[in-house]
Amino acid sequence: MLCTMDTALSRSQYVRWRTAIFAIFLASGLSIATWASRVPDIKLALEVDKAQVGMLLLGAGIASIIGISTSPAIMARTGARLGMMVSIFTFASGVALIGIGANVLGSYPVVLIGLVLFGLGNGCVDVMMNVEATAIEQHSGKTILPLFHAFFSFGTVIGAGLGALAAQLQINVFTHTLVVAVAIATIGVISIASVPRRAEALDPTTEDGEKVHWRERMHVALSAWREPRTYAIGVVMLGMSFAEGGANDWLALGVAEDHGGGTALGAAALATFSVAMTVVRVFGGPLVDRFGRVAVLRILSVAAASGILLFILAPSLPLVFVGAALWGVGASLGFPLGMSAAADDPAKAAARVSAAATIGYISFLGGPPVLGFISEHIGLLNTLYILVGLVVLSGLFSGAARPLRTDEMSSQPVAAERVRPTK
Repeated sequence: MLCTMDTALSRSQYVRWRTAIFAIFLASGLSIATWASRVPDIKLALEVDKAQVGMLLLGAGIASIIGISTSPAIMARTGARLGMMVSIFTFASGVALIGIGANVLGSYPVVLIGLVLFGLGNGCVDVMMNVEATAIEQHSGKTILPLFHAFFSFGTVIGAGLGALAAQLQINVFTHTLVVAVAIATIGVISIASVPRRAEALDPTTEDGEKVHWRERMHVALSAWREPRTYAIGVVMLGMSFAEGGANDWLALGVAEDHGGGTALGAAALATFSVAMTVVRVFGGPLVDRFGRVAVLRILSVAAASGILLFILAPSLPLVFVGAALWGVGASLGFPLGMSAAADDPAKAAARVSAAATIGYISFLGGPPVLGFISEHIGLLNTLYILVGLVVLSGLFSGAARPLRTDEMSSQPVAAERVRPTK
């Protein structure tokens, strides 16, 4: 899904497009870390248990799945610009509503509604921005999708850092989330202006430029779900996304309560995780180009499993922080490399990226609530052993991310994705 227009993008237009998508990735990460870093304080403000926190996460997860599943259709009808703009405003509103529910109204249902809006908006925009990012990656001819996800991590680092500072200064959740919501909306308005206006790859046209029937558009969008490789890549993304999402939602609480570190140190540990993940994502592209996706994914699965085990078993807080760092290193590239693998065949990139993103985000956002329910019975740290098993499984399936050979590419481009790369 590069550019379906006859005119190629100029260098300056390409740079602005790339920068805009970087900023949108950052805004998404900022929103998620803002919620995650204040979970202990929200839990205290609402006076709820871990199972009830799990219900909040389930609400966000279900809404995210709805957003993910509907985003291809939304992109086809509205285009990426309008679709991402509406989605950004949706999850920004959700972030603000979380704070209102926690501190102003003291209402569990209002926080839940906020998380539904938060999940719905993030689910939509995450698929859209990843489809845009894979188009930019194919335009550049280099592995740069990890760098886009590094900007997501930049957002989580900023969000976690602000969360730790706010908790330390005893700034209430409402004030914190309101400021972040305004910042996210501002980023959205500024960024969207630089996203190219073009027909979407998921909205195919006939040879004479007419839009095809919606049944054919749906057929193209769903084609990837009939391919075994989609599910193999999905296993890779499932384990790593589960590990990343589990950290975002439960790492701070695990440090605060189970390791006795308090809310400020809990937010600091999440920041450590995010910094480690960000560093690897910044420098991961050249490493992947040199050593290959499969080798990198196998090494990182070992790092992730080791980090989670250390986090669980560490007898002291310094070792807990080391475990959080290794956890972040290991979980860093699973999602972006899975997206890159899905986009190997330009003729089917949009449909496959959408499918891969769906699997990844269902794991990322739907997995943590499951951990919450289980943790209420066996304890949070014991529950994290599930992540160890999933990460190991991800490593075992990493061969699915092998780049496609020429003979494995589509012989004919699908109508939805008949594009002309720009240079």
